[in-house]
Amino acid sequence: MSANNDLLFSINIKNQMMKELRLLRPEVAPIRILLHGPVGSGKSSFVNSIDIVFKDRIASRALADAGMGKTFTKIYKAYRFQISGHPGNVPFVVNDIMGLEQKDSDGIHIDDIISALQGHVKDNYEFNPGSPLSEGDPGYNSSPSLKDKVHCLVSVLPGDKISLIDDTVIKKMRKIREKASDMGIPQVVVMTMVDKACPLVEKDLKKIYTSMKIKEKVEECHYRLGVPMNCIFPLKNYHEEGASVLEADCLILATLTQIIHLANDYLNSVKENDKHAAKSSPIRHAAKALLLERERY
Repeated sequence: MSANNDLLFSINIKNQMMKELRLLRPEVAPIRILLHGPVGSGKSSFVNSIDIVFKDRIASRALADAGMGKTFTKIYKAYRFQISGHPGNVPFVVNDIMGLEQKDSDGIHIDDIISALQGHVKDNYEFNPGSPLSEGDPGYNSSPSLKDKVHCLVSVLPGDKISLIDDTVIKKMRKIREKASDMGIPQVVVMTMVDKACPLVEKDLKKIYTSMKIKEKVEECHYRLGVPMNCIFPLKNYHEEGASVLEADCLILATLTQIIHLANDYLNSVKENDKHAAKSSPIRHAAKALLLERERY
């Protein structure tokens, strides 16, 4: 198992995943990924961690909460990324969003997250927990294109505190997942803070796939949120390191690669459905015309 782990956490694997993401040509560009979850779960840190992996140095794009216990992100912003040494951005964006809290007046309202899924929230809109975005507001996009809509919903949960997340917040997340499911949008869970959840993993990140403690946390996440276990990805965000760490990079890239594949599969299915609808449209028009003709006699 150690040899397999060494292969999983190798510089060759990291470079292959980086190349795959850089050369990706999705059905719709950029792919839009939406992060959501409770306050302090590590959403903004995940954005920063992606940036660190691509730049191969410590960076800070999204301002993260430093233990205040209140949501820090208030602006709906699409983060774009560039791989060091290569021109242009990778073909996806990550939208961070306000954290969910027990009271609607404190955190983001679930209606705002649903609006974001549907593409109605314009970039740089400032959320108001007490007043969800509605049609006619300046930040409301009344005619969203497929590019404006979300192509993968990512629930971010802290691995060390899954048991402590209030049921009210979990219910909100389930409602958001149900709406995403109705829209056909794929969903995954990014489980952060694995180092705090398991002492063995804290000492050696390579043990993440063999740790019984992490497996228990994944199972708990599965039961509480209802996400299939193979769509739950444990990882460690960058938060105190002074330089990049290969094992952390590989976990982040592996998770990101799976998210991108799921999103692109979704976009492929949308495009296929559009093609079938376009082909059947003339037939429907002809049938309607025949009915109208019949009604004349």
